[in-house]
Amino acid sequence: MTDRSKFRALVDELRRAIESLPVGSPVPSERALAADSGVSRMTARRALDELTREGRLVREVGRGSFVARPAVNLALHLTSFTEDMAARGITASSRVLRIALQRADALTAESLGLAEGSSVVRLDRVRLADGLPMAIERTTLDAEVVPGFSDIDFTNSSLYGELEHRYNVVFDAGEQTIRAAIVRPEDAAELGVDEGSAVLEFVRVSSRSGQTIERTVSTYPGDRLELSAQIAPVTAQESGGRSALRVRR
Repeated sequence: MTDRSKFRALVDELRRAIESLPVGSPVPSERALAADSGVSRMTARRALDELTREGRLVREVGRGSFVARPAVNLALHLTSFTEDMAARGITASSRVLRIALQRADALTAESLGLAEGSSVVRLDRVRLADGLPMAIERTTLDAEVVPGFSDIDFTNSSLYGELEHRYNVVFDAGEQTIRAAIVRPEDAAELGVDEGSAVLEFVRVSSRSGQTIERTVSTYPGDRLELSAQIAPVTAQESGGRSALRVRR
């Protein structure tokens, strides 16, 4: 068997083993893997590196390698967290941090097309996936569109579901920006991550018939999320003769 085939066999064997282990379980060291499988330590190290890149392992200096929390793959499209989780067989729920009426600051007013100081409703939630914290969502809505919104219990309710059934609001367009950030100190404990950890922030504005109603900032720990999008080449006419890619959302 060649070195490459030994490497692939070890990676496949470790991948199967990891799938049966709980999150946080230790896996054998390079030395132990090399001795048990008959490969070189370099090959064992490459196998652990491969599984770390796949997000299946986390490696801690001086401690070893451990089974990572599985990342959730999210396609870039206009759906709710509840819908995304349900499509993966995961139960979504929330821990509500705040729900209240307030006045729109300059940024919120600009995002929602309102005058500064207009009435908006703010909903902050820790989003849970099978009971585990996955994200923090901070949603701001045009209060005129959603009277009585503050009385809704969002522990097990979908925001988009409530908007549709109570207010006949179904979004038909949106824009989403994704940016890298460092977790806010007040979010670290809620998400179960260390202060200073990397996160991804999704800033979404959603509209119905040209009226912007929602602005949501969702914060995900960087190790709990994968992103996917379909891409297609832009024609020369669309790009002005330049080579480019377009993301379909």
